[in-house]
Amino acid sequence: MEPKRLFSVIVGLAAMTAATGWSAEEEPLGVSFDGLTLIEHADVDVTYVLPEADFSIYNRVMILEPQVAFRRTWQRDVNRGVRGTAARVTTQDMDRIKSQMSELFLEVFTQELTNGGLAIVEEPGEDVLIVRPAIVNLNVTAPDTASRNRVFVANAGSASLFIELYDSLTGQILARAADSRSARTSPGFQWASAVTNRSEARNALRIWARTLVDSLNEVRHRETVISAAPQEQERL
Repeated sequence: MEPKRLFSVIVGLAAMTAATGWSAEEEPLGVSFDGLTLIEHADVDVTYVLPEADFSIYNRVMILEPQVAFRRTWQRDVNRGVRGTAARVTTQDMDRIKSQMSELFLEVFTQELTNGGLAIVEEPGEDVLIVRPAIVNLNVTAPDTASRNRVFVANAGSASLFIELYDSLTGQILARAADSRSARTSPGFQWASAVTNRSEARNALRIWARTLVDSLNEVRHRETVISAAPQEQERL
C-alpha cells in the first residue's frame, strides 16, 4: 500500500472515531479518546502509549511523508515592516520551505533510525511500525529569500513535532507524542540564511529522531527481557 494512500486511510479512521459521539467529559484522566495512556517521558513534552502495545515485534519502520504547517500568523508577522513586494515572503516561499522541511525530516529520520538498528521500508508487514509525523507551529525567524536583505537574529526559530505510531497491518494506533523545540540561542546575533536555518532545523530533527530511536530500543529490549523471563523460569 502506498504511504499516501495509507495516510488517507488512517486519517479516515481517525475522523470516524471522532464522529462516534465521544466528548472530553467522558475521557478518564490521563487516557486519550482512543485508549492511549499518558506516561512520563523525560525528553518529550507529552507522550501517550497503548497499554497493551508490544513494541518488541517491530524491527522495521515505514515513515509517512511529514505534514508541515507554519504558525498561523507567521507570514503576516515576518512581512510586517518589509518594504517593497519583492522582499516579502510569498505563498510560493512558504511552499518551498515546507517542501524542504519535509525532505530534511525524511533524510534525518531515515539516517538516525537506520543507525539505531531499524530498517526503513515502504510496504506494511508483520514487523513494520508506521511513523506518521507532522511539523506544526513552524516559526522561521528570518526566512531566506532571493531578494531579502541580510537579517541578523539571536536564534533561527522554533517548531513542534507531532508524531503517531501505528501497527502497519491493522492500523491500530500504538503511541502519540508531541514536543516543542527552539533553535539554539546565540550570545550575539548571527546572519540568518538558508544555510544557518537548515543547520538549526537539522539539529532539532536529529534530537527528535534520536529520542524516538532510544525510546523504541529501550522498550523493545525491556519487553524482550520480560517475555523471555517465563521461559527461563520453566527451565529452572
